[in-house]
Amino acid sequence: MSETPTFALWHKLAGKPGGKQLFSAAMCVRVPYFRTVLPSVRELRPGHCEVTAPRWWGVYNHIRTFHAIAACNLAEIAMGMLAEATVPTTHRWLPKGMSVQYVAKAETGLRAVASLPELPEFGAEGFDLEVPVTISDANGKPVVTGTITIWVTPKKR
Repeated sequence: MSETPTFALWHKLAGKPGGKQLFSAAMCVRVPYFRTVLPSVRELRPGHCEVTAPRWWGVYNHIRTFHAIAACNLAEIAMGMLAEATVPTTHRWLPKGMSVQYVAKAETGLRAVASLPELPEFGAEGFDLEVPVTISDANGKPVVTGTITIWVTPKKR
């Protein structure tokens, strides 16, 4: 199975000094809205992605905590990078829906972890793939949990 260009770039850069930061910057060039949370991809492999974002004034809400929608943006980054590392080049994926629970105030920088319990089979039929995401604060306490559903289909030839 060949890698997506995104996952190939990760493999090229991640092990080099500053490579993860360069990868994260390139990701934000490709998807400009992601840069609003200053994301940094920390780990990426099929079925798993970890992304961090610092607490800074650009993500504050009215009580100076990490805004709920900024946290959702971080969750979408983790899901999207997981999809790029997991879905083969013979298929495509599109976000279909997101369900989130805000379980605690986010008063620090955050870490989003998207992780599949097992890798799916990619066949001839389209299917919903539910990607669980947990966003935790700097102390490891979950502040947002959710599931992002993506629609996966074979590419049209």
